[in-house]
Formats: sequence, structure tokens, C-alpha cells
Amino acid sequence: MARARRRSGRNTVQKSPELGAADSPDTKPDGTAGSQDQPEDACPACKPGATADWAAADKESWVRCDACKTWFHWRCAGDGGDLDALDKWFCRPCLAADTTRVITMKPPARKSARKRTQRDYAGLHNLGAEADPGRWLRMLEGKAIKDHQFRLMKGSEVTSEWLENDQGAMGEPILIETPEGLGMKMPAKTLTVDDVAEVIGEDHPVEVIDVASQSNLPGWTLGKWAEYYDQEPSARDKIRNVISLEISGTDLADKVLPPRLVREMDWVEKFWPNTKKGRGNLYPKVQLYCLMGVAGAWTDWHIDFAGSSVYYHILYGEKVFYFIRPTPANLHAYERWSGTEMQNHSWLGDMCDEVFKVELTEGNTMIIPTGWIHAVYTPIDTLVFGGNFLHSYNVATQLKIREIEIATHVPKKFRFPFFVRLCWYAGEKYLRDLKAKEEFTQRVLESVEALADFLVSEARTMERGTEPAKKEAKEQVPGDRVKDAAALARELRWRVRLASGYTSDDEGRSQRSKSGSELAINGSANKRKRPASEVGGEGGLFRNFKRKSWERVVEKPAEQESRVVKAPRPGEKVDEVWTEWQEELDVAEGGDEVAVDRRRDVVIKVRRTAKGVERQRVERILEDWVWNSDSPAHSPPATTADTAVALDATVAPHDDGGGAAASTNGVGE
Repeated sequence: MARARRRSGRNTVQKSPELGAADSPDTKPDGTAGSQDQPEDACPACKPGATADWAAADKESWVRCDACKTWFHWRCAGDGGDLDALDKWFCRPCLAADTTRVITMKPPARKSARKRTQRDYAGLHNLGAEADPGRWLRMLEGKAIKDHQFRLMKGSEVTSEWLENDQGAMGEPILIETPEGLGMKMPAKTLTVDDVAEVIGEDHPVEVIDVASQSNLPGWTLGKWAEYYDQEPSARDKIRNVISLEISGTDLADKVLPPRLVREMDWVEKFWPNTKKGRGNLYPKVQLYCLMGVAGAWTDWHIDFAGSSVYYHILYGEKVFYFIRPTPANLHAYERWSGTEMQNHSWLGDMCDEVFKVELTEGNTMIIPTGWIHAVYTPIDTLVFGGNFLHSYNVATQLKIREIEIATHVPKKFRFPFFVRLCWYAGEKYLRDLKAKEEFTQRVLESVEALADFLVSEARTMERGTEPAKKEAKEQVPGDRVKDAAALARELRWRVRLASGYTSDDEGRSQRSKSGSELAINGSANKRKRPASEVGGEGGLFRNFKRKSWERVVEKPAEQESRVVKAPRPGEKVDEVWTEWQEELDVAEGGDEVAVDRRRDVVIKVRRTAKGVERQRVERILEDWVWNSDSPAHSPPATTADTAVALDATVAPHDDGGGAAASTNGVGE
């Protein structure tokens, strides 16, 4: 098979089995010395001095004869054909020596008959509007864009205490004007793109984006990028962008340290084994990125992989961010828009509720929380350092974004690396902490519960999935820490539910319990279903545990009603007619007149959970039954009922000076 590659690899090829002694790699057809005596950079078909004015690409395109194994410049010997389409190729002397030899081509690739939306990812044939990188900014014209109201913080305020005590922490982007107090290290502002290329290596490959088509351009190196970047904006043939140069393991990485809070939250830092990180190891290298954008660059709407959060520091230059909140409706709109032809012609903001604008300048730092949809514009040449991180304060949204990536067929190359394996590491550590009776805030417990549900789904795939799915799921389990994945996942779910105030008797979500006297901290007691008599006491599961409060409580106006009916007085004991609550009490005729005062109170409570909204309606009805004083002397009954949750009644005799009182109380929160 003809091979198109650099000359340096030609001597590694073995003798073809179809060749005789005369056709060996060391002998040409005429009996003279073959390719092993050929000078390293010599082409037998070259004319002296003919290559002086050639482009570098022409000098690097070589082809080897499948008979004599001699290498030729394709420009000299190829007659202008398509080198990549060749299957077998022979030089002219070999063709003349054996007329049975025929140059053959590769068969065409099989094409599917299914219709697909095609985009020009190379950006080589864009016509009209799609060839213009400025079309993205023209989409902004006339759009409703609000100035942001995000919190502006000092570096010294961005701490774990803020994260633990502020329920809104990491719910919206935060801006830090200066890096002082962040516990962050960055290179000097004098660093240039040429310096980046020199430190990392000019031959280091880099993914470059063509702004007009928002597609990757192959074949770029840092040296080539530095030459492009150093040009005046007017001299650049196209607007290009670099947003994914990961620098972990390089000398430049020694000059960059993420903010202190980021390092404390980052799952890779907390859970991935230290012995499996660093040079020579495979681990999620997403913590240190160098972004190099030129004036006019635009990055279209996107969510960082797996909903990971981002820290973003402007070394020099400017950036303009456009944000959309990750509400369920907005995420649904993003899922419909992403990966379709709508991306080329539609402004995602028109499909969502609000768009916010944030401008960053030299020295600014921003932390973008989980799942925020954003687009970025670069007004001037800019150098940025940043990174991605997963954390334990919004796992449910992280998993939701991963589902969107799968649904929209995002290639695995552009997803968070080793995501499932990292989840297993995190789950294993949280299980050990729960066993050790470590205490966590309600936010963390809700996230760990979402993580446990995900790991249980992975365990079910291993147990009941298709064979390919089983194999893939098992390969993601880190055998150095997890010996029984299914048992770990289910025990983690059980323990975190107990820690959150739920019983755990089945595979589904259990009811939240109100008493914790029989449940030791983090579920160390026996797993059993408690009778109703044990539920309803005061106190929590933990000595220092504080249950999440209701975010909104609405009390409806009380409804009062008075009426006079005839009913017999109760006897010495209150019979079942009073304890079996009914809206209209079924009483016998011929009794004494009794005045009934009825009061109805309704309270509605609402709060957010990790997966949505929880709400509760509590209804309480109080009835006072008072017989006329001239009737036979008995205690008047007063009947109360709470129909919010249950109708298990308790009867309490009560002396109200005019008769007897009977009460019915429902068990509810």
C-alpha cells in the first residue's frame, strides 16, 4: 500500500511478501542499491535546485514505491493525483520492469442514505453570510440584553465560610475585580503568546477554531498560532480563536494556581487519588487552560462539559460574556437549539427568558457556576487563564447537563474526561465519611443523594443492561477503590437518605421522617419500618442537624361558620360517632338543640429541592359544639380535626364549663 508520510519512517517497512529477491527493499529493478542507500532527503525524480521555491507542504508529501521501497516527492512523481486516495503505487522504473504491476486506488467510503444536516466544519467553502465572522455580532442588534446584577466580591470574601453559610452561593456568577485574597497564582502580565509557545513547545498541537463557522481547524501548532497572533488585526486572513489549550504537566502550569476556594471544592483535587495524577497518568486534565483570543473572536452559546463550573482570569485584554440562567425551560430550549441548523441563524436568547451581559477587563476574575449557558465576545487581543471543576453543591444540574450532551450526541472528545470514574471516586469517599459520622449541610446531602441515584443507575446497567452497556459501565469503575460497585452505590443512597431525614425501605424515594430517636447518626441503627406511633415526636435525627426550612409559607384567611342543629349529648364516654370524622356529622333526630361554631384554617408551604419543588397543604378544622344550659347537665363536646396528612384520631376529654369537648388531631407537619 502506498504511504504518504515523512521520509524519516521509510526504513522501518518490512519486505513485501509478494516480492522476489530482485524486488527486495535493498535492490532496485536494475540491480542497483535500493532505498536503504538512498540519502535521507533525496528524491530520485528531483531535478537539481528544483525544490528551492517549493512550499513546506510539498516538501513533506512523500510517497513510497510498493516494489522497490524508494521514496519520492509526490510533486515529482505523482502526476498531480490525489495522494490520499492511493492504495498501491509503483514508480516508473518498477512499472516498466514488471507490466503486471498496476497502480490501484482505495474503494470509496460507504455512504449512508439517511439524510443529515451538513455543516462546513473546515470553513473552506463558506459563502455569503456564513463566511463573515461579524454575523454573530449582528445577531445581537436589537436584542433585549440586561446589565447583570451579579454579586461583586472581594477575593478575601470568596471562602468556604461564604459557601457554607450563604444558601445562594455558587448559584450565580460572581465577579472579583482584583486577585488579592483569592489565594490564586498567575503568570506575570508581560507573558506573551510567543512565551507560551516557547515554554510549551512550538511543535505542540493546538485546537484552533474558525470563528465564522465555529468549527475546528486541523494542523495547527503553537508556533504557527503565535505567528498568526502576532500579526496586526488587519493582516489576519481570518478570525480564529484558541479556547482549549490544557497546560497541565508543562512548565507553564507551575506558574498557575486556581483560586483557593476552587481547589477546596474541586472533585479532582478532593477525590481522584494523588498517586494517579500528574505526568504519565490518565486523569481529568481540565483544571488549567490557556485561552488566546484575537480581536473580533466569538464563542457561540454553550455550557461547559458536564455542567462543570469555571474560574476565569483575564491576564490582559477584555471579554464580554452573555449569560442565560440554567432554568428547566432554558435548558430545554438549549437542547432543541444545540447541534441543529438553528445554531447558524438563530439567537438562542430569543428562545429563553433573559440574557445578561458582563464585561471583564484586565485583572478581573469570574467564577461561573454549574450549568450557566453563555456566549463570549473578544473586543481586543486577550490572554486568559482558567479551568473547569465539578463540586458537591449542584450535582443534580451537573448530571442533567451530561444527559443533554448525550441526547445531542456531543462527541466523547468534547465531554468531561473520566466523568463516571470520578463520580465513583466521589461516591466512595462520601460513603466512608458517612460511615464515620461526618456532618454535611443540607445542600451537600441533596447533591450526594443525586450522585448516589446516578451510581445506582450505573449499577443497574451493569446488572441488566445490554452487553456493550455492561462492559462500558464496568470499565468506568475504579477497581483500586471500589470492589463491589452495586453494593457501594446502594449503601451510599441508603446512608445519605437517612442523613437527610428519610427512611429507606425500598428502591424508591421514601417518606421524610419527623422523629429520629430510633435512627442513629448516619444510619447506624437497623434498617426497619417504624410504626406510626414512633413518628411525630419532636427532635431531629442529629444533635446539630437543622432541617431545611420552608421558603414560602402562606396562611389562607380563616373561614368561620355558625349553625344550630339537634343532636343528642355524648354519654359518659365519647363513642365512635364523634371520632370518625365526617364533614356532616350523622346524628340521630330528636336530640337537643346545639350551637356549632366551625373554623377552617389552611396553610400552604413550598420549598425547593435538589430535583424540583416540594409543597405541602395543611388544613385544620375546629368545631365547638355547645348545648343549651337548660338541657340535662353533661359536658359539651368540642371537635377538632386536622385533615392535612392523616386521620388517625386521639380523643381527649375536656371540661369547658358548659359541657364536654372531643378533639381529633391529624399527624402532619
